[in-house]
Amino acid sequence: MPTRNKTLKKLLLLYWEVCPKYEADGKLKQETILICNALLNDLQHPNEFIRGSTLRFLCKLREAELLEPLIGPTRECLSHRHAYVRKNAVEAVSSIYRTLPHLIPDGPELISGVLQTEADMTCRRNALTMLTQSAPALAVQWLKENAQLVSGFEELLQLAVIDLIRRTARDFASEKALFIRCIFELLNAAPSAVKYEAATTLVTLSSNPAAVKAAASCYITLATKESDNNVRIIVLERLDRLRMRHEGIIDDLVMDLLRVLTAPDLDVRRKVLGIVMKLTSQRNVNDVISMLKKELAKTVSDASDYDKNTDYRLLVIQTIHSCASQFPEVAASVVELFLDSIADFGASSATDAIVFIREVAEKFPDLRQGIVSHLVASFMDFKAGKVMRGALWILGEYAETPDEIREVWTRLRKAIGELPLLAAEQRELDAASASADGAEKSAEPKAASSGSRRILADGTYATESSLTARATEASSLKLDSKPPLRAVLLHSDFFTGTVLASTLTKLVLRFARASSADEEQQVNSLRAEAVLIMAGIIRIGQSSFVTTPIDEDSYDRVLACIRALEYMDEDSDVLTEAFIDDTQSAFARLVKGETKRVEEEERKHSNDNAVQVDDVIEFRLLAAANKGASVSAEDTLEHDIELATGEAEGRAAVSKLDSVVQLTGFSDAVYAEAYVNVNQYDILLDVMVVNQTNTTLRNLSIEFSTLGDLKLVEKPTTYNVAPFSFSSVKASIKVSSTETGVIFGTIVYDGPNVNDSHSIVLNDIHVDIMEYIRPARCDSAQFHAMWTEFEWENKVNMSTTKEAAENLDLRAYLQHIMRATNMACLTPTNALAGDCGFLSANLYARSIFGEDALANISIEKPMEESPITGHIRIRAKTQGIALSLGDKISAAKVSLSE
Repeated sequence: MPTRNKTLKKLLLLYWEVCPKYEADGKLKQETILICNALLNDLQHPNEFIRGSTLRFLCKLREAELLEPLIGPTRECLSHRHAYVRKNAVEAVSSIYRTLPHLIPDGPELISGVLQTEADMTCRRNALTMLTQSAPALAVQWLKENAQLVSGFEELLQLAVIDLIRRTARDFASEKALFIRCIFELLNAAPSAVKYEAATTLVTLSSNPAAVKAAASCYITLATKESDNNVRIIVLERLDRLRMRHEGIIDDLVMDLLRVLTAPDLDVRRKVLGIVMKLTSQRNVNDVISMLKKELAKTVSDASDYDKNTDYRLLVIQTIHSCASQFPEVAASVVELFLDSIADFGASSATDAIVFIREVAEKFPDLRQGIVSHLVASFMDFKAGKVMRGALWILGEYAETPDEIREVWTRLRKAIGELPLLAAEQRELDAASASADGAEKSAEPKAASSGSRRILADGTYATESSLTARATEASSLKLDSKPPLRAVLLHSDFFTGTVLASTLTKLVLRFARASSADEEQQVNSLRAEAVLIMAGIIRIGQSSFVTTPIDEDSYDRVLACIRALEYMDEDSDVLTEAFIDDTQSAFARLVKGETKRVEEEERKHSNDNAVQVDDVIEFRLLAAANKGASVSAEDTLEHDIELATGEAEGRAAVSKLDSVVQLTGFSDAVYAEAYVNVNQYDILLDVMVVNQTNTTLRNLSIEFSTLGDLKLVEKPTTYNVAPFSFSSVKASIKVSSTETGVIFGTIVYDGPNVNDSHSIVLNDIHVDIMEYIRPARCDSAQFHAMWTEFEWENKVNMSTTKEAAENLDLRAYLQHIMRATNMACLTPTNALAGDCGFLSANLYARSIFGEDALANISIEKPMEESPITGHIRIRAKTQGIALSLGDKISAAKVSLSE
């Protein structure tokens, strides 16, 4: 019955799309003639919305008997007055020609005529898309005729032109010059989507340096002008891949790329600086360092957002550090910059700067004298204990001449203050108490009335006078106004005290070795003063002036330094070797080991991308593109489809069988098994359901539920399964974090009788966390910062049987744990070398969601026949990662024991 309700008509079209149209014997139902008659009337309806909706419905039909009477009205709609009808008519003709070309054999010529005369850009886009898929020769001919007008097209049509070029570049190689000219024009288009697609297509057409540079410049422009940080990161990822494919070509654009640092987002800046480091070479390193110096100066002068500036400053300092390590010629200017600005940095930034200065002092002996003099001049401005410890170590190691040692000693004495430490503090406290008593007596009547009530820890009230509050503030103010080393010791930082004691011992030993016999009295003077300072450190730590007493390790270390100076005359050579030679050689080995590791990673990367001289050369026109050849347009499209469907890795049939999970038993009425395909953020479940009964199962459906950070995207539809037949059910699940998730569910179906409902509980599907964990690297400062910040810890005790430990050493056990957890070892290889019954190492990994996972392994094997024992501590920001990694380690421990 005809109706004028447009919503009802739309719902009716949806029903006609899914309703069964064939009899059991495969013949078309008689009722479909009525559908055909209704569609014919709607195609001639005066309302353009009804005509357009009907034309869109024709794109879903696949029955030739229904479509054949509708071809004439569909062709007439191509010349309708309204653009909405015309664009849907083009889509309908395209769909019919792709599925049933015999119904409309002149479809491409018909659409080509529409493309020549059409004025609406959407209609032209649809027409060009149809020709690209069905008749690429006609589409290329149209492009040749309209090549001069490409830059004036609207965005949708420009994107269709780019798609045409990508799909036809291989088959129409003779038109390559035309394609490249059109793409170069589209690089200057206003829409960002067109610029991005044009740049991506250009590098697939040509590997010419000019084309690569033009595409890279387009990416940089997009990253600079786009306001969406996600778009910026995507563009920068594409730029990084372009850099890897064309090494050395886009190095000249590094200064343009640095303009993207104006983006406020820290992730974008981190990505930019990472690419800049890879583009930096001998030619542009000075320009890059100058630009980074300006960025560093901005972070110091701009106090608008302290937290963001601190993180960005640390990032810039780390980049400058890496750049100076790779290019030694700029190390001197970088060291001078850091030394001049280190007093203005925060604690973390200053620590990273002092670590860099220490590394430069080891690598470049010519710069040591200047570094020592700069540190001596700036030492009084240091406030953080970590910075002081680094500076003290540098001064103790590289102050070698007697004049330098005297200069350093004078500055350290000034930073310590009056000696003896405890006696001086006691005198100051007595003087402050005397003055406070006099002030209390004079202000006693007023003090009683100026009290405030405070709540104590047990819930009771207490009265605090303003006089007491002022005294407390004055004492803290006085502590902050003390010399830097003295203030650090009074703040209970005795680790810095041990470094100070070690530095003083090194200076005395060096001065004794470098001085002549006439200066023995001066050596004894320095020796006595050093012992006095060390004894003051111990006495301060045992007094009531500090909130936390000195720990046992610090006490033993300071006492060892005192005894070293006491027996300096008898064991001079042994002490010199222990305090001077061994420490410097140990740090030198550490620096060389890190340099060697970086070189090995670069060598491995270059070997992965290298093509051997005797490799077979495959020509693109004669054979399919290989790994070493340039990637064609079709390859790029197929690669994009593979990435979208999760099949980019080309998993073999055997590995697919490993991902099959049995959900029900063989004796159940319904047998079900699922293939679990994990594709980064999505999990695709392909469930095969087999009806093992001799009756039809009606309304069979699978109801899935999830545990953890998993979300079912769409509920699977219901099916009717014939006797002894099977059906395939697909379900998609979103993953939002790295956590071992569980998928469980039930099969529900109706039997042949009314109210005959059945259900089968499925086996659980466990999502492996290793699908999301990737090995990663970070420096020791970042590792310790995250270790302190992360609150979730999981401790797993390790032990093996004697049989399992017979042919297994500690390093092999560490490799086993690394393979099981997919984590990278941050501890240098030289630190793990040698024969020792104890091993400790730091492990680090990062998930695809950006979550960090830390681990520290401490194991021992005292004797060859002893089992391996110890523990692993795992820390993460979320509980799920810590527990999941602990389960993986426990499973690896059990498998090794077995």
